[in-house]
Amino acid sequence: MENRICKLFGIEYPIIQGGMIWCSGWRLASAVSNSGGLGLIGAGSMHPDNLRHHISSCREALLPGRTFGVNVPLLYPEIEKIIEVITQERVPIVFTSAGSPKKWTSYLKERGIIVVHVVSSTSFAVKCQEAGVDAVVAEGFEAGGHNGREETTTFCLIPAVREAISIPLIAAGGVSSRASYNAAFALGAEGVQIGTRFALCKESSAHESFKELCRGLPEGGTRLLLKQLAPVRLVQNDFSDAVAQAEGRGASAEELSDLLGKGRAKKGIFEGDLSQGELEIGQAATMIRHAESVTDIFNDLTR
Repeated sequence: MENRICKLFGIEYPIIQGGMIWCSGWRLASAVSNSGGLGLIGAGSMHPDNLRHHISSCREALLPGRTFGVNVPLLYPEIEKIIEVITQERVPIVFTSAGSPKKWTSYLKERGIIVVHVVSSTSFAVKCQEAGVDAVVAEGFEAGGHNGREETTTFCLIPAVREAISIPLIAAGGVSSRASYNAAFALGAEGVQIGTRFALCKESSAHESFKELCRGLPEGGTRLLLKQLAPVRLVQNDFSDAVAQAEGRGASAEELSDLLGKGRAKKGIFEGDLSQGELEIGQAATMIRHAESVTDIFNDLTR
């Protein structure tokens, strides 16, 4: 398939793997890139030295002519060091999120790096275009992990963003099957970013217990919580129940922050604590019922 997304990244299929914390290490990223898509290393759960290791390992695993990228949440506490690693290692593509695209886009592009920013609204997509990004990911609130406060669904968001910007558009949020892949293009996207399905595949670095729990979740098995901090879609468990109860009685942002604590996403996704961990996954998990490899996913989506 040839379109602006494929040409921009130099890939065979317009399929991008989301840069998800505790899921998107070099094994997953290289497997996606070697299958003809664009694999992203998720820097949001990595210290600078660890990111450098994953970049190096990913490069070693890539087939000739394949490429990769790094996803960077701009609110990351060590953002300057992360950007330094990315530029020193000559990473070709960077996806940014959770912050203003104005801060780092020019800096990265001046160093020959392709920059894409993730948004949850049309207004932010327009600001990204004005900031000079090369493409935009518009993510509906079906997605797992952190979401926009607007709670706009992918089905409504993509055509609205398509109408508002002229640069290449990638759809995300709820894209997991051949049908939803095709629907994204019908809505005006030129590529898709897939998170949940890749998060639960064999090459993902997430804990097997987390993957098994998330495969085939019942409808309504996830919910958007922690809206006073940063809205995040979580699997229902003891921790999310405690958050829901706190929000129901009007807990302050400070109380919610104390309840969340530190390292809870690692505890749940990477270490497999299914009771007290922060289990981030998208609504598309209801459609994923068995273990599969990256090759299986590409065979399904591109058949």
